[in-house]
This record gives sequence, C-alpha cells and structure tokens, in this order.
Amino acid sequence: MASFDVDFFVIGGGSGGVRAARVAAEHGARVAIAESSRWGGTCVIRGCVPKKLMVYASEVSRNLDDARRQGWTIPEASFDWSSFIAAKDVEISRLSNAYLTRLQKAGVRVIEGRAVLADAHTIEVNGERITAAHVLVATGGRPRMPVTGRYISSDEAFHLPELPKRIAILGAGYIGLEFAHIFAGFGAKVTIVSRGEHVLRGFDPDLQIEAERNLAAHGITLLQGDHVDGVEHDLAMAAIGRDPASGELGLREAGVMIDGMGAVVVDEFSQSSVPHIYAVGDVTARAQLTPIAIREGHAVADTLFGNMPTPIKHELIPTAVFSQPAIATVGLTEPAARAAGYEVQVFRARFRPMRYALSGRDEFVLIKLVVCRTTNKVLGVHMVGADAAEIVQTAAIAVTMGATKMDFDRTFALHPTTAEELVLLRA
Repeated sequence: MASFDVDFFVIGGGSGGVRAARVAAEHGARVAIAESSRWGGTCVIRGCVPKKLMVYASEVSRNLDDARRQGWTIPEASFDWSSFIAAKDVEISRLSNAYLTRLQKAGVRVIEGRAVLADAHTIEVNGERITAAHVLVATGGRPRMPVTGRYISSDEAFHLPELPKRIAILGAGYIGLEFAHIFAGFGAKVTIVSRGEHVLRGFDPDLQIEAERNLAAHGITLLQGDHVDGVEHDLAMAAIGRDPASGELGLREAGVMIDGMGAVVVDEFSQSSVPHIYAVGDVTARAQLTPIAIREGHAVADTLFGNMPTPIKHELIPTAVFSQPAIATVGLTEPAARAAGYEVQVFRARFRPMRYALSGRDEFVLIKLVVCRTTNKVLGVHMVGADAAEIVQTAAIAVTMGATKMDFDRTFALHPTTAEELVLLRA
C-alpha cells in the first residue's frame, strides 16, 4: 500500500462512511474522507434525527389534551414554528460537529468538498488528486420526486419558513406517515395520498390496518391516487422513496457495476465488481436504514484493516415508523412466513392501554407474534402503540437468538406495562 497516498478513501460523510473511516483509522490505516455537504449525512442532517425531534415536539399537543382529562388545568397552548426550527438547527449543528470531531481525533484526514473517481484508484476533490489502495462509496441517497407537479421533499420539510395550514403528502410509506402525524400534531390539516391499496407497503397487514385507523383518529384524510391534484393544500410534499446517489461519481467509468435503479451492486462484504472499491448504505439500496449503513461501514473497515473478515447478513432487521402511535416490527410478516412455507400460528392482542384509561383517547395497542407451528420458533414480532420501537428493539434480541413462543411464555410479565402482553399472548 506504500505506493498510494492513503490506504482508504471514503466518499461521503454520513453515518456509514464516518464509521468506516474512524474504525479503519483506529486499525492503523491511513484514511481520508470527503463530504460535499455537512458531516452526518442524511440521518443527522435531513433524516431520522431532525424528524424524531419533530415527532417529540408534535406529540405535545395530544399529551396536553390527555393531561387535561387527567385532572390538570392547562391553559390553551400555542406553538411557535420558528423557535422550534431554531432549536432543532442548534442540535443538528452540535451533532454534525461531533461527527467531525470524532474523525479528527481518530487521525482521519477530513476534506470538505465533492469527491469523484478520476480512475479506479484516484480520487479528485477540490482540484487535488489523491490515490487510494481501497475506496469506499458512502454517498447515501436522495429523495425521489414526481415527474410533474410542484412538490417539496422531506429534505425541505425541515426548513420551511412557516408551518403550513394545509399540506398534502404524496406517498404512504413510513416517511409519508411520519410527516402526516408530525404536521397534524402541529395543527395543520393533512391529507395523505396513497398510491397503493393500503399504507406501509410490505408491512404486516394487521399493522397496515391499524395505521390507517390511527390516521383517521388524528383527523388525517387518506385518499388513493398518484397525485395531489384536487386536494386543497398550501403545500404539497412528495414522500415516494429515495434513490441511490451514485451518479456523476465516476463509478461506471471505473468499472463499478450499477443496477437499473442506480444502486452500486455489492456482495455480502460490500465489495463491488471492482475488488478494491466498496459501497455501503443507501447507495447500495440494500436496506435504507442508518444502523445498517453503520454496521456495513464498520464491517468493511474490520475486513480490510482489522484482520476480521466480516460479512453482513441482511436478516431480522428491526424497523420502526415514528407515527403517532409508533409502529415497529422485526422478522417475517404473516404473508411472508406463509409464502416461505412455514405452517403459521398467529398470536394477537388489541387493547386500549392504561395510559388512556382516564383520558379516553381512541387509540389502541396491537401486538402480533408470527410463530412456526412446527418448531414453535417466533418468526416475527409486530406492534403498534406508544413505545413500540423501544419494546420491539428488545424483542428483536430474542428473535435474533432464535427464541420460541415457549421462551416467551415462560418469561415473567412486568406488570402493569404494555410490553407484558408479549409474554402473555395465548392461543
């Protein structure tokens, strides 16, 4: 590797790229990383972190309503959008700077600028050419936008100059549902337009139905269609997915195979068709989730510089939708389990949680276990309800370890909690 300027060059300063760069440097590699925007990538700057801050803030209105019905005397509250946005931006800047600081402390050469491949071993950034023994592409994705019509994406939703009174959202996947609840919680009139028969395509059918009930309970209008024409709105937002950001990086010219959707084709080691070029995260379109990109980036660093070849199996990935209430899932849905040939047994409970016993809020918890009748193994855990993501994250440990329904049954319940229903479900 001595003939190259660096051992490892990372293109992209998001979660996956930063983790790979830092771990590689800690293994002793000479590392450089380039980012064309802000450190932290989609998740920190324009994704899960600011979105979760929005979720927390937008939940306050319903918490106040519940509190009034529990005996609290609370005057009518008002929400100031500009104050929230300013506070949110301060926190995002803090996190972005933390990413940068961790790279610098690890000894990574940090470059602010747009990097492209001049050839298979040469990266050009800010007019400088740097040769690298290994290259990692971690450029993430970008919002997919409709061909016609005027829409903002989720990127712009974090920086609106004012809160819209009426918003129409095209797309009923997790991004669409999350923002529908966010804007409704802030007081906007929300219409969500689903291009499919049900929301949350690919999720368990019981979760889809419960999610649709909760849209109605929050005053969110759900329509079917492929555009928002005819929907009264101040603002239209597209939430129809994200595409890999692989263009204009010189990848094809360097011999890297790109599929029809623009994703870098890689194997279980995140290795592309060019042996020394790797790719992780959304640019590979394997699983567009931050923890997956982080795990993939760490594995590449361990494989190349830690003497620990580490393949990644994209199985049993916990997923959450931060709607209100939240939705979380791990493992196989009921249709997927049947399609895979399992003889399926379903355990299900739907109930109003204790937290709404006094307020009377029309909101229910749904918990569902998908179990193999032959082996008693738990194939999937699916939940709608407050704290669903926190509960399913813990349940995912058991599912990943291969727990059976009998293991769940012999676990003592922690009462009174919502989570105890996981171990109390009976046929």
